Amino acid sequence: MKKAVFLDKDGTLIRDVPFNADPSLVELLPGVPDGLRSLQKAGFKLIVVSNQPGIALGYFTEVDLLSAIRRLHQLLANEGIFSVAFYYCPHAANGTVEPYAHPCHCRKPQPGLLLRAAKHLEISLPDSWMIGDILDDIEAGRRAGCRTALLNNGNETQWVINDWRKPDLMFPHFDGAASAILQATNDYVYPPNL
Repeated sequence: MKKAVFLDKDGTLIRDVPFNADPSLVELLPGVPDGLRSLQKAGFKLIVVSNQPGIALGYFTEVDLLSAIRRLHQLLANEGIFSVAFYYCPHAANGTVEPYAHPCHCRKPQPGLLLRAAKHLEISLPDSWMIGDILDDIEAGRRAGCRTALLNNGNETQWVINDWRKPDLMFPHFDGAASAILQATNDYVYPPNL
């Protein structure tokens, strides 16, 4: 079983442009390339897990989203970051486009995207992390059985904290979170000494 870092996309890896599928607006945030390279070098599989309700709401299509995903892969490859998996949820309960307009188990804060990726890619969830910029990301990671890191960059606006929405780590920038994950992983003994 492999270890992974699950990654939110908008506001975590790239600039948060609401309902964006325009490749020209995909821009890596500062600290992301260095942080991802260090995680990749340490043996973590990198897996993007992203809610994309714009598909269900009719703002863009899955084909449009794939163009933005290709642009993200290109930007990452230019930085020496390869083999990044991408899982997304196209659903929204209030959507207008069938067959996407319904509740689901893959939309964060539900853990479905992480569970599906873990099954497909043979990921050990207890050895893995979720990094996101809102508490829904943290809840999805914790429900999946991962440890979690919140980027406290101003994108979380509700701050409803409970046991599911309590991050293990909190940092303002991605590279700081990546460094802390590497340190926590080096200090972590598995299985625990009893």
